[in-house]
Amino acid sequence: MRVMLDSNILVSAIVFDSRPMLEIVERLASKYSMVLCSYVIDELRRVFREKFPKYSNNLENFLIDVPFELVHTPKELPEHNLFVIRDKKDESILYSAILADVDILVSGDKDLLVVEDVERPEILSHLQFLKKY
Repeated sequence: MRVMLDSNILVSAIVFDSRPMLEIVERLASKYSMVLCSYVIDELRRVFREKFPKYSNNLENFLIDVPFELVHTPKELPEHNLFVIRDKKDESILYSAILADVDILVSGDKDLLVVEDVERPEILSHLQFLKKY
């Protein structure tokens, strides 16, 4: 099973040592395949640089040490009718997940969690993922 993580899950795991978020990363590393898109990695680097500079090395070490599949996010998204999303910043993440054909997208972002018109990937909160998988 291939599971894409949103940046908020990784920030919680790396900066705040959130036990549930770390458990997701551990499960993905041992049982499933973690997928990250280039948009999320770019966003993580920007957030760490601006908000959590003292943790920037932790992020880079995570990206080196933890196995994941990298999928490319197009710089400009084409017009599509795959889904409707309120926050256009989140469109790149969901579009990447669909293009990569991941099974699950785990996010804490309410704008992603309420998208209803996508059959695949299944969009879950961290708690839903931990309970189900």
